[in-house]
Order: sequence, then C-alpha cells, then structure tokens
Amino acid sequence: MKICVVGVGYVGLVTAACLAEAGNKVTCVDNNSDKIEGLKNGVIPIYEPGLTEMVKRNDKLGRLIFTTDLKQGVDDSLIIFIGVGTPSAPDGSADISAVLAVADGIAQNITDYRIIVTKSTVPIGTHKKVIDLIKSKTNTPFDYVSNPEFLREGSAIDDYMRPERIIVGTENPAVREIMKQLYDPFMRKSNRILFMHTVSAELAKYAANAMLATRISFMNEISALCDQIGADVELIRQGIGTDSRIGPSFLFPGVGFGGSCLPKDVRALVHTGAENGVNMALVKAVLEVNSAQQERFTKRVTDYFAGREADATLAVWGLAFKAKTDDVRESPALNCIKKFLDCGMKVKAYDPEAGPPAVEALNGKIELCQNGYDALEGSDALVIFTEWQEFRNPDLEAIAVRLNKPVIFDGKNLFDPQNVQKAGFEYYSVGR
Repeated sequence: MKICVVGVGYVGLVTAACLAEAGNKVTCVDNNSDKIEGLKNGVIPIYEPGLTEMVKRNDKLGRLIFTTDLKQGVDDSLIIFIGVGTPSAPDGSADISAVLAVADGIAQNITDYRIIVTKSTVPIGTHKKVIDLIKSKTNTPFDYVSNPEFLREGSAIDDYMRPERIIVGTENPAVREIMKQLYDPFMRKSNRILFMHTVSAELAKYAANAMLATRISFMNEISALCDQIGADVELIRQGIGTDSRIGPSFLFPGVGFGGSCLPKDVRALVHTGAENGVNMALVKAVLEVNSAQQERFTKRVTDYFAGREADATLAVWGLAFKAKTDDVRESPALNCIKKFLDCGMKVKAYDPEAGPPAVEALNGKIELCQNGYDALEGSDALVIFTEWQEFRNPDLEAIAVRLNKPVIFDGKNLFDPQNVQKAGFEYYSVGR
C-alpha cells in the first residue's frame, strides 16, 4: 500500500519504518527540515534499538521517502497517518493543536478519497474535531480511523512487528477491511485486531496507560509501607504477581513513572473526566502517589546529607526515564536531580544514551561523564535512577574505591541488599 506518515518523532518514525519493513511505500512528512535532511542522510533523531538499521534498510530499498511537503504525501498515499505530539497543556489536558494543524493541511491538499488515521494519543472526542475541521474545508470524501499506538520505548520495533493487539476505531466496514489488509503481515500467528467505535478506541488507549500507571503507583505506595514496617516489597511483589488474576507485569517499585506517555495520558484522562462531570478519583490518586514517591526518594538522599548538602557530590547512574531510550521527558531522575541541585549538591552523571538531552534539560548544571565509574570519582554517594543492563552487575569493589564513602541509593532495586552490604556499603533501596 501507499502510505503517508505525518510526524517523524517517536510514534511516527517507528510506525513508518515498520510499515515500510512490511513492504509498503511510506512517505514521511515533517515540518522540521533539519530532521528531514538528517533522515535523508541516515541520521535518526531518536534512540530506539533496531530503528536505525530498519530506517536505513528501507530508505535504500526506496520504501521510505522523507519530505517537508505535505501535499506530496497526501497525493501519493491512500492512508494518511497523523503521528505528531500531543503534549500536556497547563490545565492537564492534551494539546491537540498539532493534530488539528495536520488535519487542516490535509484538508487543503486532499483531492481524492483518503483514509485519515490518527496514531497520536488524543483525548476522547478528537475524532469529531478532526472530522468537522476537514469537512469545513473540503467536499472531498474521506474516512477517519482512530488507531492508537501501544509502543513501549526501548522495545517499540518488537511491539509493532509482534503486537499484542491492534485497535482500530471506525464505523465503515470497507475501511475495516482495508485496515485489516494493512495489518495482516503482523498477524501471521493469530488475528489480534480489535475493531470498535472511534470514541471507544480513543478511550481504550487512555484506559490502558492509566491502568499501567496505577499498578506502578500501587506498588510504590506498598513500598513506602514496607519501609516503615520492615517488610520486603520484592517478596510481596512475588507473592501477588504469581496470582493469575494479577500477574507479574508493572509491579516493580522504584522512583515513580515518567516519560512521554503515562504522566501526560493520566493527566488528560483526569481532565476528560472533569469535562464530562466524572471525578476520576482513583486516577488522580495515581498522580499524587507518583509525585510523593519521587519526593520520598529525594528526601531520603537529602536527609542523609542534611547540613552538608553544599559539600556533597552525587554520582548519578541513569538519566532517561527508563532503559533503552534517550527520552528524558518527565524523567524521575531529572525531577530528583533538580531538587538535589536546589539543595546545593553537585551532580556527576552517566547514561548510555540520554546524557546530552538531560544536560540540555538541566541547563548544563550537571557534569556529564563518559562512563559510570568516572562519575564515581570524588563523589560522596551513588544514586541509581535507570535500570540499564550495564548497571545490574557492576564491580562493587571498584565502586567503593572511587567513592569518598561507600553509599548507594538504589531507586530501581537492582542489587541484592545482603550482597551489597557484605561488600561494605550503606545501601538504601525502595521498600526493602
């Protein structure tokens, strides 16, 4: 099929690359000329395992085309995906101005029937706004589809190529058949396409992310109780995760969730509830617990250095909101580091991928190191925020030698407390 994907950010570029990998011809459109020129020259604007190789391979085969010309993409495609960002507005709602701008551009360029698919995460009711906007600008026939993405940063390629489910919101049976043909290459083992109304598709995405965030916040609240009563949250996680009604996923306590999806989508769901007279009390509490968890972890570190914060230097391992990504949007690491800096502490940090964007987000107020062990030199404690694989089994002796004092604050529970303590460390983890 001939496809256009508008937006070469995280969602759009992964979508375009995977659809091209399935044999489709995909035109990628973005108004950022620097990104487009970079992609033409093999420069991938985001870090995602496997993405660079896939983009370069399909570019070479002529299945990926990069342009700033929306008209070219609209003219050359039957299906037009909208994959632009929907960041949080100050009131917590999702800002869909970029989505509507793309819809307006499509309306100005459409001359023949097209299927317009929203891949971005958009609030409930966006389908009506997009449809009404396009109809107000053109009489050219089109159909609208809500097709939310369910990609996990760090494993997005695998998620797209082997999806657990694909949700397609449309009321037109003929469009359902076209979307089924589009996704058939990803359904070789079994059909996992779920068709529903557009409004249900929009809500399904928010409900999924809110549920995941709820599980994280629940375990973080349990971890806080564990710290007070002397229980071990790791044993509790195993105890409840083996219950088939609960399962083990998203039950790992830590410093809270972040990234470009969960915080934004939970806030948007609360806002949508308020707009429709529904008090999303549980969903609100998820955000409150998440904020409290980050504050609790930060306080544990600052309390340890109470009265001597200005003399303390922290070695930080991990700046991205999770491993296998360079995304620092709403990263708990950055939120906590800002509080450390406000207390007068100095920070030396290392992250395999997220160093430069983190330094930029923190206005250059941290020292970025080439590896984790360099960050330890002359530091007074090690603070771990991200579960990168290379952090899981480090040389404890080398850590102890480089730190001024063998102290670890582990926000991801990467180490066995007994092993670390036997190695002579003061070890502070989450709920253990």
